[in-house]
Parts: sequence; structure tokens; C-alpha cells
Amino acid sequence: EKSQDCMYLQYCKVCQSYKAPRSHHCRKCNRCVMKMDHHCPWINNCCGYQNHASFTLFLLLAPLGCIHASFIFVMTMYTQLYNRISFGWSSVKIDMSAAKRDPRTIIPFGLSAFAASLFALGLALGTTIAVGMLFIIQMKVILTNKTSIESWIEEKAKDRIQYYQTGETFVFPYDTGSKWKNFKQVFTWSGIPEGDGLDWPVREGCHQYTLTIEQLKQKADKRVRSVRYRAIEDYSGVCCPVTKGVKTFFTTPCTEEPRIALSKGDLILATRGLKHWMYGEKILDSAADGGMRERGWFPRKCVEKCQYDSEVDQPVDGEKKNR
Repeated sequence: EKSQDCMYLQYCKVCQSYKAPRSHHCRKCNRCVMKMDHHCPWINNCCGYQNHASFTLFLLLAPLGCIHASFIFVMTMYTQLYNRISFGWSSVKIDMSAAKRDPRTIIPFGLSAFAASLFALGLALGTTIAVGMLFIIQMKVILTNKTSIESWIEEKAKDRIQYYQTGETFVFPYDTGSKWKNFKQVFTWSGIPEGDGLDWPVREGCHQYTLTIEQLKQKADKRVRSVRYRAIEDYSGVCCPVTKGVKTFFTTPCTEEPRIALSKGDLILATRGLKHWMYGEKILDSAADGGMRERGWFPRKCVEKCQYDSEVDQPVDGEKKNR
């Protein structure tokens, strides 16, 4: 509504529009998602403003269902084994061929059925632990009125302020200070979350664009810290390249982030890296690529650092050295 507010917003080159506060672009869904928490491959969708409550209930009900199944498996195996165990003076024998006390079994329970039940019990217990931990993590961020992405942004804000010693104090604007109020913003009796996904109630001393301004500062800092590299080898973009060395093959990043294919001579702005891998954005011709960006991981041995920036004719990392 106010054109001057555009200076506080992030612009999405893919969607060709400004991002609403708390929204992020999902490369899997290829769209900007309001109050995006993460992309979940199990539901093949993003967890965000509209379905955050439904997703959290799914994380609660899945472990409860697995606990119920585990109880059934345990009681089934206990009952069937009890009817097949004979205790002697020197040994304990298990006869899986037939029940001795009650031969009228509704469902035959042999060795294969016992192995399948034991395997299913392991899956049920594993799912209970794994999904239960995800439920606890989700409830922690909901009770502080954050998302997983916003928790990461807050951590980076503290690191940025500490690194540059700016004296700023970043206050997360959407935490009302009351866990019950934060809870009610996601869980409602109608199933429809509060608000419209664009405007949010904020804490005193903050405004609608407090978080987006911090994101813009972090992006500016990221550009300062980025280093330009030039590709000296071709890279096809495979997850585990065989031809780039044994160490590169076995230390591939365990992340959902993509890999980018490189051709000899390509320019890349690297923002972070590991010992044998780097993450960055390929410098493309904006007119030819239509505003699309290619970001991802690539092997470190495929690139070399550019000593000078051809546009300004000075060291690329000069700003970094002068900080």
C-alpha cells in the first residue's frame, strides 16, 4: 500500500515480486511461501502459515499411532511366545511350529511372522523417537512465535552484531512474550490461523519490517564476505563425483541444497565452504537467464580464486581484508 515501504522488503527474482514479511522462496515448490518454516518431503509441500498447525498435529499423532502399534506388536509376540516356550531344568526351548497350550490360533504365527513383527516394532519405535523429537522442536519454535528459518536468522543476527561490534540489540519482533498468545496464533478452534499471513502483531519498540531489515543487513554482509572464483574444471553437478578425488567423493555435503554444474571459465561468488566443497552462486547474464539464479555446492578443486575483479580492477576480497 505504501510504495516507500519497498526499501524494507526483499525482492524475489524468481517470482518477480516483493516478499511479504516472514515469507521465503522455496526452490522445491518454486514459489514464495508465507511464514515458511521448511519444505517437508514427507508431505511433498512446505510447512508455513496455512498448514503449520496441521503439520504439528501430524508430528504429534504419528508417534502416538506408532506407540499404539508398538503395544500391539509387543503383546502379540509375548502372547505367542508364551504359548511356545517350555522351561526345563537346564534349558529354555521355543517351539515356533505350533502353540502347545492353545492350538486354535486365529492367525498363524510362525518364524516369519515373528521376524516381521519384530522388524515392524523396530520401525515403530524408531519413528516414535525421530518424529517425536521433531514435534518437540516445532513446539519450541511455536511457543516463541518463530519458524525454523527465523530461529536461524536470529542466530545470524547475534553473530553479525558480535563480529562487527556495532552495539545493536536485535529483538525478535513477533514474540509476544506470552507462550499462550504465541500458541493461539497457530492453533485455533476453527483450524484457520490468525491474521492474513501478511501483517503480524509485533512487540513494543518493533515494527512490521524489523526482521526484513535484519535480513537485508545479513545479505549485504554476505555480499561483502563473498569471494569470486573461476571454474578451471568442468563439473556435471552430480551429488558424489567420482572423478574429483576420493576425499571429495566421500565428503559430499549431507544437505538438501542442490549442486550446480560448472563449465570451465564460469564465475562463482562463494559465500561458505567446507574442506573439499564450496557453496556459492554462479554469476550469470541477467538478460539471458531471465533473473534466475543458480546456487549450490561444487567441488573446491574445480575452481580457483580470482586475484582481481575485472570490473573494478582491484582485489575481490579487499573489503574483507579491511574490515
